[in-house]
Amino acid sequence: MEPNVNQNLGYPTPGYQQQVAPAISVKDWMLTILIMIIPLVNIIMLFVWAFGGGTNPSKANYAKASLLWAAIGIVIYILIAFLFLGTIMAGLSRGMDY
Repeated sequence: MEPNVNQNLGYPTPGYQQQVAPAISVKDWMLTILIMIIPLVNIIMLFVWAFGGGTNPSKANYAKASLLWAAIGIVIYILIAFLFLGTIMAGLSRGMDY
């Protein structure tokens, strides 16, 4: 915790100025979305924005959230693929018994 933060309330004490990141402009968001359209470049840039230094906190949080959603989607896709593969294999092995 920062030294100027009131331990009881968690709020900054008077005289303490919190650093605020500048707002990301529409032009910057348009460029970000354009980069997200390009295959492979989008994945690389998400990692750069999420874990590289000097990135606006809003864009870094967006990149981290996008990577988390991608990981969740991959896990769900793998689970569904294994379920379908298991069903197909069970059907094939049952068909061989007859």
